[in-house]
Amino acid sequence: MKQLDRLKRHLKPGKVYRRADLEQWSKSIDRHLRELVNEGFLQKLQNGLYYYPKETVFGTAPAEDRKLVETFLKDKNFLLTSPNSYNTLGVGTTQFYNTQVVYNKKRHGVFTLGGRTFDFQRKMDLPRKVTEEFLLVDLFNNLDRVAEDRNALLGRVREKALELDDKKLLSTARKYGKVRTKKFFEEVVTNPSSASV
Repeated sequence: MKQLDRLKRHLKPGKVYRRADLEQWSKSIDRHLRELVNEGFLQKLQNGLYYYPKETVFGTAPAEDRKLVETFLKDKNFLLTSPNSYNTLGVGTTQFYNTQVVYNKKRHGVFTLGGRTFDFQRKMDLPRKVTEEFLLVDLFNNLDRVAEDRNALLGRVREKALELDDKKLLSTARKYGKVRTKKFFEEVVTNPSSASV
């Protein structure tokens, strides 16, 4: 059996691979990867990152965001979110963003993977999942980065904070909030009428 055929046998549709992952099945990995990309068997997503397209009834499916990020980081410990998620809070954010945020312990910077933009932000402590409390704290952490009117948004963030569980919100703010974020939510909880930035 040819080495190229042997390499193909180890690839699974819908999976993202690092070049280093594939070296074990080929002694001429760079040549073989070029051949596989040229024939459309693999897609090159970024230097050293490849995707074996999965066919669906609607055509070729793009690589899943989570698999893409996991392979890029070589780590499963990250939180994938988006500023678009703020829109679910009902505080008046309506903008749509093309960037996804990846909170992780390894990388920092903006990277384009598979034609999509990911903003990798290093954090030593990550929640297991995105909650309303986390989204509200994260929104406040990133107030300077959202397009909406800041003053109008602050009033609605304050109102939303008063709807949430005090203990969960304070715990989340203390764990994941910047200094001014912690201060804001502590004031909201202890003295709702006086919270300020």
